[in-house]
Amino acid sequence: MLTPMNPDSQQPLLLPSPAPPPGTVLVNDRVSFQTEGQQRVILVCGMFFSHYSVDDPAAEAYAMVTLFESGYADQNDIARCFGYSTRTLRRYQQRLQAGGLRALARLPGRPPARAPAPEKIPARDRTILRLKAKERSNRWIAGRLGLSETAIRKALRRLGWNPSSEPSPLPLPFELEASRSEADTITASVTGNPILEVPPSAAPSPASPRTPLPTPATAKSIDPNPLDRSMDRLLAAMGLLDDARPMFARAQNLPRAGVLVAIPALLPSGLLSTAETIYGHLGPAFYGLRTTLVSYVLLALLRIPRPEALKEYSPGELGRIVGLDRMPEVKTLRRKLARLAARKGSYQLGCQIAQQRIAERGKVLGFLYIDGHVRAYHGQHTIAKAYVGRMHLAAPATTDYWVNDQRGDPLFVVTADANAAMTKMLVPILTEVRQLLGPRRHSTIVFDRRGWSPKLFRSLLDMGFDILTYRKGRSRRIAETPHQAKLDGRPVKYLLQDQPVRFLKGKLRLRQVTRLTDDGHQTPIVTSRWDLRAIVIAYRMFERWRQENFFKYIRQEYLIDALVDYQVEPDDPTRLVPNPARKALDKELRLARAFFTKRFGVMALDYVDRDMPQANFQKTEKKLRRDMEKVTAQIQKLVTRRASLPSHLPLAKARKGQDR
Repeated sequence: MLTPMNPDSQQPLLLPSPAPPPGTVLVNDRVSFQTEGQQRVILVCGMFFSHYSVDDPAAEAYAMVTLFESGYADQNDIARCFGYSTRTLRRYQQRLQAGGLRALARLPGRPPARAPAPEKIPARDRTILRLKAKERSNRWIAGRLGLSETAIRKALRRLGWNPSSEPSPLPLPFELEASRSEADTITASVTGNPILEVPPSAAPSPASPRTPLPTPATAKSIDPNPLDRSMDRLLAAMGLLDDARPMFARAQNLPRAGVLVAIPALLPSGLLSTAETIYGHLGPAFYGLRTTLVSYVLLALLRIPRPEALKEYSPGELGRIVGLDRMPEVKTLRRKLARLAARKGSYQLGCQIAQQRIAERGKVLGFLYIDGHVRAYHGQHTIAKAYVGRMHLAAPATTDYWVNDQRGDPLFVVTADANAAMTKMLVPILTEVRQLLGPRRHSTIVFDRRGWSPKLFRSLLDMGFDILTYRKGRSRRIAETPHQAKLDGRPVKYLLQDQPVRFLKGKLRLRQVTRLTDDGHQTPIVTSRWDLRAIVIAYRMFERWRQENFFKYIRQEYLIDALVDYQVEPDDPTRLVPNPARKALDKELRLARAFFTKRFGVMALDYVDRDMPQANFQKTEKKLRRDMEKVTAQIQKLVTRRASLPSHLPLAKARKGQDR
């Protein structure tokens, strides 16, 4: 039987709070002071803060002012506990700011007449103004001087600091075409106001998704301070602004400002101009189309590949890089990206940028490298599997096929439906390439063994492309001869053997160049180019590793394997996939045949090696035959069941619940 515990007989506290020593006065939960005789010690969080004599009023006044300006205690608590009024404490603070410690010491007798305020600014105020002129934050200055942020803010207000007194803004390079006179005035009017102007999105006619962005003359800002864009935000909220104009303030140092060196390279790429042609504008917004695209590009160059990573950075510092007071937040960037994706213009955008690159880099398109990059998926949805080479296993993933030029730079990318093999993707990919290159431009397609198919080679040759790939399967060993040349400015030396080969019962005649490595390994290369030297064929084939290095670089630096969003697309329910039941029977059949070979093969060797009487031999042989017939019947039964099952089924029947 349990007896109730007596509340009076409870255990003492494990860590009792020590009683304050006599003579201790608690100012608040952090500050206290002790007086012993004529000496007084001030403690902050149990740590020593100040020590002075009670007979020294100047030292006590300095200690009280320091406690208040450091933010450790309120002026009312300090005045009450030290026996002063708040007005006296404020008077001490003014004396200290005006004349330093000497002003706190009061001489005996009647105080002299108040002298006029000195014109010279105190040293501490000069320090605050100097640090503020260097664009230091209030928190940084407070930590440097040992004051609270509130004290710094009050000092700046008392000194008449005006943030708008900063130098005039500097435009981005792509805003320089607007004249200086146009940048200072806005000529249009709204309801009689000569300052405001109606952008295309606020016109009475419905906005078209392909309407171009407002011209630089209609995108001027009326905010004088680049660090305070309140008026531009107000205009955007009223529907009178499509995109905030970038404005820069002068600064001695700005973290991550070196990324602006990429702006001159961004302009010729055609991203901004092509996006304006296709998408038009995003409607009335402070962060418009141009700002969104520039922000994504600069963030990627700063190795901030996902919007979620913006939580670790200051929006104000990043905003100054793009010419705004703040960088768009995570939700804003995702909302803009979703709005762009809803217009279904990414395909047209990629095609036009690819056409511009082809027109500018026609000389490096003689060889096009095609390879697939597998992005592993670790989410909760059920999607198709693919073999991930770097993980050496099959896992849920998606496959992107990249087309790179001769230097390894990307031309465009295509996402395969349900991880289709390269043999199925080459024809549709090269159909797009042919539309981009035109009907007469010649190009050689370089790919690895995953695209090996002599029947596919005939189709590619009929499309006007030459092929260059590794030969799949075994080939006989041959003797190589040394070849050397200087290609792309560097010496190249290979052991090669050149010979013609035929496929498809002699209907397809190609060229095979075999390279012998230092370790004795032979690498056969098959191509349809008969006009090039053998060493050039081998060199261009092995340059395919530029594309592999490109995949590794963008995967590590730009997080290409990360998900762009969390949405899934429904898969085609009529798409044929391997029958999972037949796959399970194949596994059982392999195990049964392996068991048959391992068991009965070893027992047959025992009959040859051992001497056994005739009677025992016949008895053992009958038992062995019965076991063999039993296993053979089981294998035949599995073969019959497998033959009755179709090799492929529609996705809706084979894999229920698969999303993509």
